[in-house]
Amino acid sequence: MTDFVEKDCQETPLFDPRILLRLDPSKFKAGYKNGVSPLHPGEHLHIRPLSIGDYEKGYLDLLKQLTAVGDVSKEDFIGRFSQMKSCEDTYFIVVIEDLKSGQIIGSATLVKEQKFIHHVSSRGRVEDVIVSDLYRGQQLGKILLDVLVALSQDLGCYKVSLECKDKNVEFYTQFGFQKTEGQNFMQLRFFD
Repeated sequence: MTDFVEKDCQETPLFDPRILLRLDPSKFKAGYKNGVSPLHPGEHLHIRPLSIGDYEKGYLDLLKQLTAVGDVSKEDFIGRFSQMKSCEDTYFIVVIEDLKSGQIIGSATLVKEQKFIHHVSSRGRVEDVIVSDLYRGQQLGKILLDVLVALSQDLGCYKVSLECKDKNVEFYTQFGFQKTEGQNFMQLRFFD
């Protein structure tokens, strides 16, 4: 048995936890030390889908280490969670929980974007990768990325992409991500 799923997903998971069990370990690309791997993230650590109960487990506090979150009530959280869950086969938010503290200490999102191109295929987009500053250096970011890359392949995506700051490019190349010559990431922000 791996440390992947079904150990009490507390209420409703965002997606079927069994999807993580079917991931092919040969697809994991990063090198790991000290017995840590996507199948075994560490003692007392558990990787699984986001669930409604994660509001109380500090999920939004974790995201605040990444970007502005705002004042999100439990009702707001449940509403957004329900909207995402209703878009079947689209949102895959994976979290790492420290079972000892009961806190969410890592998270990453895969959004499966439906396309008409490439024989009505899908594109994966990696978003919101974060590991708590108290747990950095334990290879958890690598685990989250390896899981999302393998998951995007399992879900039939023809490619997976992400946007990152220059300082993070080297980290992402270990998973096979490459800078695309002649392409630029552009944005138009309406608010922060």
